[in-house]
Amino acid sequence: MISVIIPALNEEKTVAEVISLAKKDSSVSEVIVVDDKSLDKTVEKAKEAGAIVITSTKLGKGASMKDGVLYAKNSIIVFLDADIITYPDNVVSLLAQPIIAGNTDFCKSYFSRQAGRVTELVAKPLLSILYPDFPAFWQPLSGMIAGKKEMFEKIQFEEGYGVDIGILVDMYQMGARIEEVDIGHIENRMQSLEQLGKMSKEVAAVILKKSKSLGETNFETLEHIQMIREQMDFAIRESSKELKKVAIFDMDNTLLRASFIHTAAKKFNFQKELIDIVTSQTNPFIRTKQIARLLKGKPISDLLKLADEIPVTKGIEETIKLLHENGFVTGIISDSYDCITNHLKNRFSLDFSLANELEFSKSIATGEVKIPSFFLSHTSSGLCNHEYCKTNALIHICNRYNIPVEDTLAIGDSENDICMIKKAGVGISFCSSNSLLDAVADFVIKEPDFNLLHPIIL
Repeated sequence: MISVIIPALNEEKTVAEVISLAKKDSSVSEVIVVDDKSLDKTVEKAKEAGAIVITSTKLGKGASMKDGVLYAKNSIIVFLDADIITYPDNVVSLLAQPIIAGNTDFCKSYFSRQAGRVTELVAKPLLSILYPDFPAFWQPLSGMIAGKKEMFEKIQFEEGYGVDIGILVDMYQMGARIEEVDIGHIENRMQSLEQLGKMSKEVAAVILKKSKSLGETNFETLEHIQMIREQMDFAIRESSKELKKVAIFDMDNTLLRASFIHTAAKKFNFQKELIDIVTSQTNPFIRTKQIARLLKGKPISDLLKLADEIPVTKGIEETIKLLHENGFVTGIISDSYDCITNHLKNRFSLDFSLANELEFSKSIATGEVKIPSFFLSHTSSGLCNHEYCKTNALIHICNRYNIPVEDTLAIGDSENDICMIKKAGVGISFCSSNSLLDAVADFVIKEPDFNLLHPIIL
């Protein structure tokens, strides 16, 4: 019998369909969804569809895959991605049958879609240099695979985008009989330019890490590897030429017409506790930690519903569309929580969101929060020396998209935005009552209407 494992993170829209497809195969006796602490209804949908659901012990696809292997009961395991709904009806059989027949130990899928840039510019060239006898796989980065449980238990599941190539290399080094199986036409998500850059680095890092067992690398090989890296970097830069500017929105009282945490305090009756923290605690780290404790026990669903109840600023959708049309990367930098900023990012088709990371366990807030390093001082930049500041996050985003700080537009309303508004290429004080923020801003807007930004954008 076969165990189908489906790693999933926030895939409420598609996970049930993938589970249903897997359960149609008569050889499948268990479908396991390994949830990576999703913030949506992935767990609920998976249970309703009849899957066994376990929570990953550690964030990341690699850990989820390993957890699934250890939990699975059967000797043959098939992995499917949770976000693809164009699998052929017999995808499980296609992947597992060569193993059942005793012809192979590990099956890697390929499908009728042009191989991506990371595959062609990084994975294939590196494999050919470091492993001259490595089979010429069409899609070595494919995540739809099947294999023997006993072999999966022996390999290392890497983190990040390198997990799939790591599995393939480990199987090859163990001497597994490997077969690439055609599973027809598959439509999956196109990666963003940012993700392509990150993917290329992580895939290359895993291939190089696995190759250390091959012995000493000569200078010619190193030159080839460097050339491959430069080729990928050039391809990413060429594709991102039109992304020349960044527009950053504060969330509280800017994108939203109220503060999320103050609205939550009113909704959940902790206004007194919040006021006590804000008025008595001057250390931003301790203050952030103490405020997060007030949300302990709150389900993510309640927090997202509350965010949806807060009115947004007039003209937000038209303004984001105009920004994109004029070459801006758009996003949120907030000292609130990433579960809320990510929700708004998805809602309004923004490109990024940076905020403090509120912790959840089984979709319930634990009261703990992580302050990401991008808020902390980057003294080498020479732009901001504050220990904790949104300007540091601004620098982080500029580095991510390879865009000069001079080509940024920042919009905010509070004291916490003063440094970012001052350092950005164009700083906008938006409906602020802070006279110092108005003084350092390039533009001051007092009406809650993003349409008033349009002359500045154009």
